[in-house]
Amino acid sequence: MKSSKNVWIAFLLNFSFAIIEFTFGVLFNSSAVLADAVHDTGDALAIGLSAFFERISNRRGDRNYTLGYKRYSLLGAMLTSTILIVGSILILVENVPKLFAPERVNYDGMLVLGIFAIVINFAASRVVSHGRTHNESILSLHFLEDILGWLAVIFVSFILRFTNWYFLDPLLSLIISTFILSKALPKFWENVQIFLDHVPSDVNLNDLYAEIQTIENIQAITQLNVWTTDGLEKFAMIHICMKHPEQQAETQQLIRQHLKIYGIKKVTIQADESLDEHEECCIGGENEE
Repeated sequence: MKSSKNVWIAFLLNFSFAIIEFTFGVLFNSSAVLADAVHDTGDALAIGLSAFFERISNRRGDRNYTLGYKRYSLLGAMLTSTILIVGSILILVENVPKLFAPERVNYDGMLVLGIFAIVINFAASRVVSHGRTHNESILSLHFLEDILGWLAVIFVSFILRFTNWYFLDPLLSLIISTFILSKALPKFWENVQIFLDHVPSDVNLNDLYAEIQTIENIQAITQLNVWTTDGLEKFAMIHICMKHPEQQAETQQLIRQHLKIYGIKKVTIQADESLDEHEECCIGGENEE
């Protein structure tokens, strides 16, 4: 409960400040502030959606969702990534021309807003820094990262106070947007792969197949499927043919031990007495040569 409360406090701080950023980014004519506003909006949505969908994803399977609600957590991540990608692309399209025709910005306003931003992000970081959950530790790093970004904004505002290098503002916005894309695009693709039931990235299916094949009582593996519904919990379905059917319980226990090494705890094992002469050994339906 305390962890959930901390996450919601972090969400409110982030989202409220994102609205302030959009408002003053327009008033100060600062592309860098607007770019960071997109960043913070995406992060706030990530926090809010993850908290909302995480609660749904913890529900047990029922008649409507027999495999459970785990993919709701994945849905929140995909929506957040999409928002970040679209927002960053819009910022890039908007600010590339400004790089060659920079506009005057209110550097005094940027300085004040930057100081205020560091205070807000530091407070949010303190809220979640003592948490024990993985989500809280990630959020703490995010807020510290934001503090570094705003220090860059303050640095630019100091330079503009003594020079007319207004191209630094759109340049900083392009750097921020490119950084966001570099993080959001790989994450989005990773989530798409999970959604399409791709084998988890930390599981080498060929190695796993070879390890299981070394079990003495296994004559052949005719099917081996491994997938994850949310990127965390892994599932496996395996179809084997045994040399000695009377050792089925021991063989299944050995298979589960091998799968557990790969973090696969939910397993469905189907065992046959022997391999039909017309049946071939395969992984995922493809014949092994």
